[in-house]
Amino acid sequence: MSLSIRNQLPGTVTAVTPGGAMATVRVRLTGGQDVTAAITRESADDLALSPGAAVRALVKSTEVALATGRVEGLSIRNRLPGTVTALTTGPAMAAVTVAVEGAELTAAVTRQAADDLALSVGVPVVALIKSTEVSLATA
Repeated sequence: MSLSIRNQLPGTVTAVTPGGAMATVRVRLTGGQDVTAAITRESADDLALSPGAAVRALVKSTEVALATGRVEGLSIRNRLPGTVTALTTGPAMAAVTVAVEGAELTAAVTRQAADDLALSVGVPVVALIKSTEVSLATA
């Protein structure tokens, strides 16, 4: 299956916490970072997710926010430190490629945000992803 989602991060499930309607799934990415996905309990059951299962964490580039400073006081669980490796800007939007340990992410941000953050190749950033915006796929 081919997907248009650019960010496809391989990893292994380390924990599944089922709730009434939703479940949280902790995934250890190949680079060693942990990512949490909040998915429906039905999806977790359908995918037969359990510790040790190989998955891909899928995140649309429009759901990746970037920070250039210390990140505090946010409910966003997924915070991946990295470095800008490429930046393509247009009149309205910018595509920012970020190297994180063992992977690469693309963030689609407004041109104004890229300018305000003074993004350029080599700038350290933190990629922020809400757990509800992480989908999971099995092999």
